[in-house]
Amino acid sequence: MRRLLPGPPAGGVDPYDAYRDAPGLRLGMVMSVDGSATDAEGWTDALGGDADFRVFRTLRALADAILVGAGTVRTGRLGPARLRRDLRARRGGPPAPIVVVSRSADLDWTLPLFTEAETPTIVVTSRAARARVPSAVQVVAEGEDDVDLPAALRTLREGLGHEHLLCEGGPALATALIRASLVDELCLNIAPTLLGGPHHTRLLHGLDAEVPLDPTALYLDEGVLFVRYRLRA
Repeated sequence: MRRLLPGPPAGGVDPYDAYRDAPGLRLGMVMSVDGSATDAEGWTDALGGDADFRVFRTLRALADAILVGAGTVRTGRLGPARLRRDLRARRGGPPAPIVVVSRSADLDWTLPLFTEAETPTIVVTSRAARARVPSAVQVVAEGEDDVDLPAALRTLREGLGHEHLLCEGGPALATALIRASLVDELCLNIAPTLLGGPHHTRLLHGLDAEVPLDPTALYLDEGVLFVRYRLRA
């Protein structure tokens, strides 16, 4: 990886060192140059290649908890968080828990995400849906009929000790967090490809507001641009 910003440019940058100053809530997402958050098959898996995966794994290793939306879980493609041996050693412990945010708690509780995770998965939901979560699953219930995101994040930090949070999307959750002014940093990985196909998925859904960004770092690795933006208050 090479650093382009802040200058002067430098090569041989370790992603762990580049991203280790984790803020309170970091949003990490990948997209194509023409703005799609999924590849031609409708998934993010191969969009940024190996370079994207290196940063993806690094952001997970630096987080205390990893937020994902219910739609991502319902695809069945999201497994329990795992860490490579080198990142486990640098982190000094097991992977961060996955935190599933779901207003309805309408989820498949037999998925490995809930039954085989080394660090047990947490569910954030509304108080109305609290009873749908099995007793074996740790739950944070904030908000009556919908999830109160500020209160839920406060509980994750102050109640459970997960100070540094990473959100991996999808677009609905990412948009809701930005709309609520809860995101401190956007880590956007821009894959060197144009898609323009029928499975085009926008990075955000219905933000309905302009959010100014300040670029703080820019890296290049295998053609992928890694941009760090701070969200202005």
